[in-house]
Amino acid sequence: MTTAAVVLIVVAAIAVFVIAAVVVGREARRLDSLSPRAVYVFDDAVTYVADHVPVTSQAHLTHDEVGEILRIHMNWLWEQGLAPEGVTDRPQDIEAAVVVDETDAVGYAIGQVEQAGLDVDDIDVAAVIEAHQAYFDQIGAIGPPADPAEPAADPADPDEK
Repeated sequence: MTTAAVVLIVVAAIAVFVIAAVVVGREARRLDSLSPRAVYVFDDAVTYVADHVPVTSQAHLTHDEVGEILRIHMNWLWEQGLAPEGVTDRPQDIEAAVVVDETDAVGYAIGQVEQAGLDVDDIDVAAVIEAHQAYFDQIGAIGPPADPAEPAADPADPDEK
């Protein structure tokens, strides 16, 4: 092999390495700016929650009732601004934290369960909401506890979401 051929092979190898490093670096930077993917699968959530509520609640609740309570909870979260549309592969641009209180969620769910005519005890509704929060945590869809000093977004103001 001639010296020119060896030099050409070394230059080609260096060029391939540089191109690969640039592409990988660019993609890493792009992915770092995107929201993490937390995939919510309703059937998985129902199964998880049904398996993680206390045994006494498991004895009282059907999977259909658990599913209905989860729908009620998800609707409440959406009303609070926690399920915005078009967030897949969007750069993170959260300006103000949206903070919800679990007791508000339980109170809302209890009212909706009664309005829907479901025969479910308030304690069981609270257990389902708590297990649903644990499911969110399990899939990585929940943020850290709120800092009391940080201002929260007003769900009634669409510009703050």
